[in-house]
Amino acid sequence: MRRGDRFIRPSAVVPGETPMQIAIMIEGQDGLTWDRWRRIATAVEELGFAGLYRSDHYTNANPPDKESLELWVSLTWPASHTRRIEFGPLVSPVSFRQPTMTARMAAAVDDLSGGRLTLGLGAGWQEREHINYGWELLSVPERFARFEEGLRIIRHLLHEETPLDFEGVYYRLHEAVLLPRPQRPGGPPILIGGNGPRRTLPLVARYADEWNALFIAPARFAELSARLDELLIAKGREASDVKRSLMTGCILGRDAADLERKLAGRGRTTAELHERGMVVGTGGQIREQLGAWAEVGVQRIMLQWLDLDDLDGLETLAAAVLNGN
Repeated sequence: MRRGDRFIRPSAVVPGETPMQIAIMIEGQDGLTWDRWRRIATAVEELGFAGLYRSDHYTNANPPDKESLELWVSLTWPASHTRRIEFGPLVSPVSFRQPTMTARMAAAVDDLSGGRLTLGLGAGWQEREHINYGWELLSVPERFARFEEGLRIIRHLLHEETPLDFEGVYYRLHEAVLLPRPQRPGGPPILIGGNGPRRTLPLVARYADEWNALFIAPARFAELSARLDELLIAKGREASDVKRSLMTGCILGRDAADLERKLAGRGRTTAELHERGMVVGTGGQIREQLGAWAEVGVQRIMLQWLDLDDLDGLETLAAAVLNGN
């Protein structure tokens, strides 16, 4: 595949003993338009990244408000206009949508794509968008109780053909069934994102096919992954039943001077950003950092790409981490 005059090998693996998929994540509330979304999805596909993921927010936690495409409408474009990459929300909160509707949309988009959607789900967290747009966020304990009810409903509808009667605190269903049945057995895999050992990981062990950590250093990832293994075994599942992934920030400098310019004004040193789990450096430095993630069991890393117009930067990143150039 070619972008401009440069050949990019369509690989999505960090070379070495432990393969790891490299994907891109963008913030959909941070100025995403159809033109930008089409360009980014096309570039991610052509450059050889494994996937493209996006947040599901109305707006940012602080003003100003920016352009934003509705999540599920936007996902129909990569479903129908790309052929290889996996994609999905990181993550779609149950606080915005009734879970039966989320299950219906996810199954339909997955079918449209030929089975490439990952269904990222979350409890919701951002106060401003819930206040501004009339959604109930709830207290943290209530929020997670509602989230678990939503997970139970979505997983049943995707996996089971029998109608569901459900009497919960937040949702009530009578003979609910998902038709047509998902073309992929069980529908799209469910991803749960978060680092919480007390609330999030037990939900991952019970309901998820993929755990997505965010903004944590390799050592902490290894600790939480080991805890997840214990929880899975306690639930009668195998550790290998749940894929391990990470979403984290990425600051790429084309050279040392470019990196210094991008770090200026952030208020944190490179070392401090590394402690937060961020990937920071020139191409070769980032490649080395990704190797550390692969060593602790990260199977897929979603690199947060904040500049939605910097497609040249994406090409530079692909050349460095996919091809070793």
